Amino acid sequence: MGTIGHGHRGGIRGRDILNKSPDLIVNREREIARLRELLDRGEPCLALMYGRLRVGKTHILSRMWGHDASFYFTASETTPTQNRQALLHAFAEWSNTEIHAEDYPTWRSVFRLLLDHDSHGPLVVTLDEFQYLGESPQELGAVASELNAAWEMRRPPRSILFIISGSAVGTLEGLNAGGSPLYGRFAWQTQLRPFPYHSAGQLAGFRNARDQAYAYGIFGGTPRYLAPIDPSRPLSQNVIDLMLRPSGEVRELIQTALVQEQGLRNISKYSAIMRAIGSGRTKLNQIAQATGIDPGPSLREKLERLVQLDYVKSGRNLGSRPKEPYRYRLSDPAMRFHFEMVAPLESALATQSPAHVWERHIRPRLDAYMGFIFEGMAEEAYYRLGEPLGLPLVREWGRWEGVDRGKKSLEVDVASLLLDGRVLTGAVKWNRRPVGEGVHTRHMEMIERL
Repeated sequence: MGTIGHGHRGGIRGRDILNKSPDLIVNREREIARLRELLDRGEPCLALMYGRLRVGKTHILSRMWGHDASFYFTASETTPTQNRQALLHAFAEWSNTEIHAEDYPTWRSVFRLLLDHDSHGPLVVTLDEFQYLGESPQELGAVASELNAAWEMRRPPRSILFIISGSAVGTLEGLNAGGSPLYGRFAWQTQLRPFPYHSAGQLAGFRNARDQAYAYGIFGGTPRYLAPIDPSRPLSQNVIDLMLRPSGEVRELIQTALVQEQGLRNISKYSAIMRAIGSGRTKLNQIAQATGIDPGPSLREKLERLVQLDYVKSGRNLGSRPKEPYRYRLSDPAMRFHFEMVAPLESALATQSPAHVWERHIRPRLDAYMGFIFEGMAEEAYYRLGEPLGLPLVREWGRWEGVDRGKKSLEVDVASLLLDGRVLTGAVKWNRRPVGEGVHTRHMEMIERL
């Protein structure tokens, strides 16, 4: 599969796709097809799309349709009054009509203006970062109530798609929860997630399969992190310049990601939790000891928030009792690489050559690091290839780690429950050479011990 460090020209270039061809939308076929289907219904439809920062929501929603058929507005972190005035100004420019802000003093009047616009054809209205239209959950709930009131007014049948979007995942999910004024109004809702490994590897632009895997393991699947990669240069140089240098573009994006997540307080504690998990503390008490945060409701709440934002995932061994503690892992490969490989070396990277740190301290550990990343890739591959290969359907994907009856360490890379009640087990190994039958033999021995 080749070795790390060789750059290749050609292939699908992440920089070309995400920077040089800004109108091209990649690997969001399901979302695009669903949105187009809603617009083709010939009736008003509400849609809800949310996802954490930099996963590509704005890229899709601002580029799917032509300018004349689609009005797009992004709210900013300011007062609701200023956002309402900015929206009216943007709509006046887009529709080429004279609009006086004083004539639309409420959100209901603004929503009626948008919904009643005569576009002489199908119309798409997108309000991005919707959470900024209210300064508190109660105020945002009032805005949602105003939208619901405007939506319920009788109008002639027409093709209109009204999209609400934002990066405050919990807040946006709450718009379609029981008790919300908009509950049951959405024709479709979805959470946009980072690219899976096969798409991220292609977007990175390297032809070599191993380099594509390394790129995913280091930069993850967030489009914004993949954009600066230059596949004409060696992968190692991309990592040194973008992830290791103190001023590296992707390193700075990762370091500020939590700061920019709306609703997070005490960012230093969230960062400490991520650093603790990245250093191998996977259980609640271990995280508490490493961070100094009491292992009570506060820590559990913060962990659940990180899970909700898709930075952390939690899981138990297959067949665990309900009270068995969760284990926590960093789910975003870019975050995992930063907190496991880069953060512990911050002092060295600040005072010494990043290239030297790479050669002496990171490159020798990279294949061991990729082992767990490769397990996640195997899971994604199973779901992606399940239908064409006729693989059994999975109810719950998992792994098993602990000790056997003799108190010896035991890890089963795949321990998953199938829909038909059977259990699927397997070994997933990242190696520079093809593995032999010994992997199967050792796996079966572990199953016997388990």
